[in-house]
Amino acid sequence: MRTVLAVVMTFLAGLVAFPAGAGEIVCLHLDDTIQPASRRFIERGLKMAASDGAKLAVIQINTPGGLLSSTRRITSDITSSPVPVAVYVAPAGARAASAGFFILMSGDIAAMAPGTNTGASHPVGSQGQNIAGDERKKATNDAAAMMRALTSRRGRNPKLAEKAVTGSVSFTAEEALKDGLIDRVASSLDELIASLDGQEITRFDGTKVTLHLGRPSIKDVRPSQAERLLSALANPNIAYLLMALGMLGIYVELTHPGAVAPGVVGVIAMLLALYSLSVLPFNLAGIGLILVGLVLFILEVKVPSYGLLTVGGLVSFILGSMMLFTGPIPAMRVSLSVVLPTAFLLAFLMIFLLSRVVKLHHRKPLTGVEGLIGEVGEARTAMAPRGRVLVHGEYWNATIEGAPVPRGTPVRVTRVNGGELTVVAMSTQPGAIEKEES
Repeated sequence: MRTVLAVVMTFLAGLVAFPAGAGEIVCLHLDDTIQPASRRFIERGLKMAASDGAKLAVIQINTPGGLLSSTRRITSDITSSPVPVAVYVAPAGARAASAGFFILMSGDIAAMAPGTNTGASHPVGSQGQNIAGDERKKATNDAAAMMRALTSRRGRNPKLAEKAVTGSVSFTAEEALKDGLIDRVASSLDELIASLDGQEITRFDGTKVTLHLGRPSIKDVRPSQAERLLSALANPNIAYLLMALGMLGIYVELTHPGAVAPGVVGVIAMLLALYSLSVLPFNLAGIGLILVGLVLFILEVKVPSYGLLTVGGLVSFILGSMMLFTGPIPAMRVSLSVVLPTAFLLAFLMIFLLSRVVKLHHRKPLTGVEGLIGEVGEARTAMAPRGRVLVHGEYWNATIEGAPVPRGTPVRVTRVNGGELTVVAMSTQPGAIEKEES
């Protein structure tokens, strides 16, 4: 009995000394562009850290940048998080470029692994070009003000951070630490956590918090399957291929009614592409040029242009494809290596399928009453001018055009009048095609 009581007392003492959730760290792994899907992942992860009562949330980041609208939401989630947030650029070779630099600067703790870099946050136009005139000044000033607001409350170097916006300056991990942009250079997550134990930090609202981490349990959080799907749909190359597949599937269904499968695949692909358009910045002029290209492909079959319409369609389709998505970094625009093969393949398939449809429409009917016109038969009675003929193994009442012919004369059908044929003699020499049934 005493032994059991001792075990119970030891267990209860452990609960007092180590309350549930004590020392837990939630680590979010963000290895993606900054767009709505990655923003939702960060939002979910920070809410999870708060609900679990975590002592610290770490965002391990590796990104080329992304959309400023999503970046603002992420930095807002970080600065308002009830759980302290460390942003850690890792592993070696990773980067927090462009929008990633804003996220790094928004963390309660900013840390980088050796061999990483950050910065280059100058605003650019929709195609990655420099913005001209007043628009450039407005965009730059807005981004610079955002950077100053993030760094000044963190005790970092706001002037140098602003240069990453106004002058596209980049920093290695060692340079960022030396110039007061980050708080730590750590080779691993364990090293970072060990260096933070007992550290007093100042939250964005000015409150001071001392981190008591001890030997924490680390909960790795990665994007869910749904978030990975949404992130893939936010990839311009995948969105573009889905749009091309959708257009082709719907086109095949329209030109070959009843095929069903191409239509179903096309509609699903087009709906997914429309979702991509809803989360990615796109250009209406690009969509217009793509549609013009499709129209020119169709006209190529109808109008004898000796290939000029095809060339014009390809040029229009390729230009529209390159202009379609207007992301601020190359990773958020369609790659030329994807556009060229897709454009040529789509043009070939559409012209080939449409030419087959046109050829079928001009082909002489092979079935039904219309299929009898031009067929060869045999007069089974003397025709002067009416009589009976055998065509396709069937007996028909017929009228001969021209002089009367004897039984057995080969004839050709010229017209079908209800249940009676009009025929012409092919030869005056009788030649049975089939022996008359006895």
